Amino acid sequence: MPKYGKKAQETVKEAMHKYKQGELKSGQSGKKVKNPKQAVAIGLSEARKKGAKVPKKK
Repeated sequence: MPKYGKKAQETVKEAMHKYKQGELKSGQSGKKVKNPKQAVAIGLSEARKKGAKVPKKK
């Protein structure tokens, strides 16, 4: 059984695309994201807000 749903994968893909273009900003501070792991975390967080199938944060 897959860990992440299709919708979650799409959201992370969009976040990574924005990261690679240099357009992805972090939450409250609004600073540019420089770490790919942070970009994935932002994508998963957005997917959770949309109601996609994503495991809970530890």
